[in-house]
This record gives sequence, structure tokens and C-alpha cells, in this order.
Amino acid sequence: GPRREAEVRYLDIRQSLLRDPPEGEENLILLDGRHEFPFSFQLPQEPLVTSFTGKYGSIQYYVKAILERPAAPDQSVQTELQVISHIDVSSPALLTPVLRSQEKMVGCWFFTSGPVSLSAKIERKGYCNGEAIPIYAEIENCSSRLIVPKAAIFQTQTYLASGKTKTFRQMVANVRGNHIASGSTDTWNGKTLKIPPVSPSILDCCIIRVEYSLAVYIHIPGAKKLMIEMPLVIGTIPCIGFSSRNSSITSQFSMDMSWLALTMPEHPEAPPNYADVVSEEEFSRHVPAYPPPIDCEEQLCCPVFAYIQEFRFQPPPLYSEIDPHPTDVEEIQPISFML
Repeated sequence: GPRREAEVRYLDIRQSLLRDPPEGEENLILLDGRHEFPFSFQLPQEPLVTSFTGKYGSIQYYVKAILERPAAPDQSVQTELQVISHIDVSSPALLTPVLRSQEKMVGCWFFTSGPVSLSAKIERKGYCNGEAIPIYAEIENCSSRLIVPKAAIFQTQTYLASGKTKTFRQMVANVRGNHIASGSTDTWNGKTLKIPPVSPSILDCCIIRVEYSLAVYIHIPGAKKLMIEMPLVIGTIPCIGFSSRNSSITSQFSMDMSWLALTMPEHPEAPPNYADVVSEEEFSRHVPAYPPPIDCEEQLCCPVFAYIQEFRFQPPPLYSEIDPHPTDVEEIQPISFML
């Protein structure tokens, strides 16, 4: 068909790097040699569209330097810049799970062999490059044919120009399941599909859109495949709330057991001998006399009282690694273990 074009300019910043010529001179003369003119510029605050190069169009940012010379053609050089518009997959709209189900009758007209049903689910809508998407699916084969379940990530590029639309679709990753015989079922409990390095989703450009989808489909010999597509958004800021279950349990266990390292000494020591703390004179001075014995007949009719001796001695000293009563010769005794 006829060629159609469309262009949108997002950024246009211009600077003059050379100073004005001296008074009385029309042009600035540079001597022979190398001249450098450093410069800088600030990107606008409003979000820019992510750089992208596709099948039928591209989004490019570049810096172009032009040298204007009198009585000679201009010289120019340019360098491309990579701009990324961040997409946070932790937003509530991208954290919602996606669930789809579909059923297909295998056969033609009156020669049907039975239905094939498929139900698939993903935990959220937003993911980043390098993440593995866990897929949960249930497949039931009530037909007479051997079927094969598969899953794939598709990238769809949409170009809009002069009121017309051009679409390009390609597969970027796929995974395959086991064969399912007639009358059998299969379940995917988190079958993973890793996202390869791809461009982030582009949803805010009026002439180029880049969208992704996760397709779970069943290959049926002699019939059209049964497919379920769930929308995906490839972002740039990963979701930190969806860590693995094992790592969360491990971190929780280590946090709960952290008090043990603070209370247990590295080298436990035996308590000191109490005879070294309280002398015999102090012990005899503080020990009260015991009450006289009570007659057995009176004991039956009298209440029973508990006599508690008050602890008036000084507390034992703190443990120390230095022995206050060292011995010249250490006694070595054999130690035996009973297993």
C-alpha cells in the first residue's frame, strides 16, 4: 500500500557554544589546533517516552552539534541518547492477578470427540526484565486426541500514521509442558517462564505502542489451538513485595532467633564456689536459731507455718575469666563419654 509517515517531537533544546565575536569583527576566528566547548542541558520534568527501535518505526533522542562556517558548508555530528521512562510494577493497577478460562469442542460437525478446557492465572500484571513469571493452569482433555500445553510471551508493536494502523507481533519467550493423553488432566503449580531482555512497555505514545501478553495455549492435532491471552506490562522498577517464600521464611526465622546470640555467652563458665564468697564467721553470725520442736498432739490442732530464712548475704561476684585462686599445678583427669 502507500507509504504513510508520522512524527512527534518530544524534545528540542538548542544552545550556542561559541561566545560572541569581538566588537568590530563579523565572525569568530579559531586558531589551528583542538578546541573543546563543554556544555550541559536539563531534561524536562514531564515524562518522556522510552527509546525504542522497532520493525516500522523508532523513538530516538540524540545530541547534534553543528559548526557553521562562512563561505563553506556546515559540518555536523550527532550522538544518540538512551532515555527510559520508568514504570513501577508496584502500582496497585499492576499488582492485581489475572485469570482466564476457555473451553473448546474438538471435532467437526457431528464428528466431535469431546471438549478441551483450559484455565490459567498469573499472580500480577506487572513484571520486569529477568523475572520469572509463575503460571498456574489446569488443563482437562476430554477429547480423543493427544494434546500439548504451551506458554509464550508475545510482543505487539502498533504503529499509527495518517489514521491507519500497522501491527507487528513476535514471540520473545516460550515454555512447553508435558503431553496430556485422552481423558487425563494436568496442573501447572507455578510453572515459570523467564522474561528475556526486552524493551519496557510503551503505552503513552500517540504513534507507537509496545505491548506484551502472556499466552497459555494448547496444541491440538488436526484442530485449531485453544489459546488464552493475559495482558502483561514490562516495567523498569521491580516489585520488592513479591520475594520468594523461602527467602521470607528464612529471614523471619533468623530475625526471631537473633536474641539467642545476645544472651548466650561464647564460652560458658562455671559459677564460683560459695565458700569463697562468704566466710564461716559471717555465716555463723547471720544464721538464726531454729524454733523449738512442736509436740505432735499440738501439731495436729495448730496451723502449719512456713519459716523462710531471709537472704542477707552479699550476692555472688560477677563471672570473670581471671581465676582469683590460681593453682600452681593443674589436675588433669581423664574424661570418658558414654555413647
